[in-house]
Amino acid sequence: MNTDKPMILLTNDDGFFSEGLEILARTLQDIAQVYIVAPDREKSAISLALSLHRPLRVKEVRKNIYAIDGTPADCVYMAVQKLLPRKPDLLISGPNRGPNLGQQDTAYSGTVAGAVQGTFLQIPSVAFSILHDAEKNFHYENAVKIALILIKKILKNPPKEGITLNINIPPPPIRGIKVVKLGQKRYNPEIIEKTDPRNRTYFWIGTGQPRAIGDENSDVKVIKEGYITVTPLHTDKTDYPSIENISFQNIFLSLDNEVI
Repeated sequence: MNTDKPMILLTNDDGFFSEGLEILARTLQDIAQVYIVAPDREKSAISLALSLHRPLRVKEVRKNIYAIDGTPADCVYMAVQKLLPRKPDLLISGPNRGPNLGQQDTAYSGTVAGAVQGTFLQIPSVAFSILHDAEKNFHYENAVKIALILIKKILKNPPKEGITLNINIPPPPIRGIKVVKLGQKRYNPEIIEKTDPRNRTYFWIGTGQPRAIGDENSDVKVIKEGYITVTPLHTDKTDYPSIENISFQNIFLSLDNEVI
């Protein structure tokens, strides 16, 4: 093994067996030392959840490939603290089977969370997601070729500390690439109520068909025009203008003697 190569950690929320993950790992072999540490099953929409109240099981599937019965964030922690010989030079979460666009998707997404967890650990981190075409086909080979170009550039010019790159790749033909802000995907959640064979009620949360809302420079709009979208996400969620605008200074005066 050429130890001069950068070390890249791959994770996802679709599971270690994901076709896109396997293709990406194989493609990266020529330029990097590649490790896969990913969930042993699908963990979509789990965000940054950590398994703090039960033990984790780790299975070495093959050399440098580990499956963990936990979340993407668990996988990143385990990789960095236990499984890898050193901190990786780059963490890639994905490619996800489906988009992660807008404020809502990026908040819920296990794929984005895996990359954000890497950013928390001061590792340059990127989330990749792939959109299907009109026939519901995912063009993994084409998307991974694009991802490889971007990964080479990111290795040379990593995002600054605190920034996670969220990248979505549309199906071909692709018109180009744009760095854009988050839009919104407003869902109308549907609660489906059913009865099991023991006559007990259970519920499924259905997302429904979301509405894409955003201006012409938002990811949800630009992706529809055939562009790859790159959105820098910051781990600091503080809204600094509100620090000046929100005041609780006079609250004690209004509560009189009720304040202890």
